[in-house]
Amino acid sequence: MRFAKNKCSQILYLLYLRRKHRLAQNKREYWIHPLLQVRYVEGAFYILFEKLRLHSDHFFHYFRLSITTFDFILERINMRIQKQDSVMRLCVPPNEMLAVSLRYLASGNTFRDLHYTYRLGEYTIRNIVKLVCRTIWVAFHEEYLPLPNQEKFLEIADGFRKTAQSPNCIGAVDGKHVRVNKFSGSGSMNLNYKGYFSIVLMAVVDSDYRFTFIDVGAYGKDCDSSVFQETNFWKFLQRGELNIPEPRPLHHTLSETAPFVVVGDAAFALNKNLLRPYGGYSLSIEIKVFNYRLIRARRFVECAFGILANKWRIFHRPMNVSKYFCRDIVKASIALHNLVRLKDGSRVANDDIYSTPSTELRSPSTKRC
Repeated sequence: MRFAKNKCSQILYLLYLRRKHRLAQNKREYWIHPLLQVRYVEGAFYILFEKLRLHSDHFFHYFRLSITTFDFILERINMRIQKQDSVMRLCVPPNEMLAVSLRYLASGNTFRDLHYTYRLGEYTIRNIVKLVCRTIWVAFHEEYLPLPNQEKFLEIADGFRKTAQSPNCIGAVDGKHVRVNKFSGSGSMNLNYKGYFSIVLMAVVDSDYRFTFIDVGAYGKDCDSSVFQETNFWKFLQRGELNIPEPRPLHHTLSETAPFVVVGDAAFALNKNLLRPYGGYSLSIEIKVFNYRLIRARRFVECAFGILANKWRIFHRPMNVSKYFCRDIVKASIALHNLVRLKDGSRVANDDIYSTPSTELRSPSTKRC
């Protein structure tokens, strides 16, 4: 009995020493690091922001949107991200939070890079970007990413007829692999056929390179067809709940009607409202012309992904965040993409080259599962 008590005392003492050692290791050397104390003097926001507002071109190049669009976004999300000053320190103002978040998305810099540039704590920047991305999605997705009604579908179809000579087309669908660092405990679920870890962004795009539907977060190992069949868009399409217009003739000189369709590549399953190119090589002239017209419409989704990634450079490197944070970043980028295209048009920064990705040149028979 006495031996047992001594042993318990020794164990408790060892636990006390271990806790004391950990507390000593985690003890903060500074309440505010000297690098961060000069934020109001040397931080990028306080040095550059007001000067950039005097030069609209440089402002657009830095934040990837115009001054009026920046002010519009700030006005909509200001009250949602506003924090309260405390006795110990002042909060980060909403305009600085938005500027840091936009710069993170636009430049693709890491949180540590922005930590040294804006003189804010690394974890503070991480929390700011997470909050702003979620708020942007909540504030804008219903207005700038609504599910189209019949009138909107007809407008999209007219756009594809004019720009791609593809009648009765109401959207182009495809998936994009968003590169990520391996998530903790995910195994090989996000390892895609290209050999890197990713989550899938499945999207439908209109004739103006704007997204009309997105689904974010599927495992990178899954192929486009299986991912698409799990989306709400496909389920609505199967149940006839998408408000797709009634079939109409492909040309005013024809009497026979044809349904409105979404176009995809050879990875997608054929359906009444989903077309894909003919596969094979020994094709007739009529089938080759059909494939040509269909691919002209499908390239809009490929170009939209290219525009998205070239404007928001965060897509050019692996995202070193959790899966839920990654989804917030992607959704916020999509909402900003649609908003900026509507507010600022197709204006680009000097170093932005919107080229069609090489995946457009794939043979229609290529499978990507």
